[in-house]
Amino acid sequence: MKEQQEFHPKMYMYRRVVEAKRFIDDHYAENIDLTRISDQAHFSKYHFLRLFKQAFGTSPHKYLTEVRINAAKKRLLEGDSIASVCFAVGFTSIPSFITLFRKHVGLTPGEYVTAQQRNQQAQRETPFRFVPNCFVHAYGWNE
Repeated sequence: MKEQQEFHPKMYMYRRVVEAKRFIDDHYAENIDLTRISDQAHFSKYHFLRLFKQAFGTSPHKYLTEVRINAAKKRLLEGDSIASVCFAVGFTSIPSFITLFRKHVGLTPGEYVTAQQRNQQAQRETPFRFVPNCFVHAYGWNE
């Protein structure tokens, strides 16, 4: 193991893990798993798993799920249906997508869209409610 560390400097190993993270960012909608991701970094999946957690503080699977949820939030706000969003971001089951979305966001996809629409409407109606008071006072917007 020590010989391998001397042969592969930490920066080189870190670069390979970052490239695998970029692979996740670029291919999140595809059917990717730990084996496919670790192959991108040219590590065994268990070694890669340890390195990824060390570098980013989360597992590749959790990171992939987070990327998919963020992409789903964006697509939902663009008006796509829940079903089309589910499959477009790489999930294969609508019920599991809704469950994971609720776990990560605290709302179902439908509730999230409704809440965001209400928030946008409130911002249009009373924009100063959404500006910190220090800015309102500093720029004289309260006059």
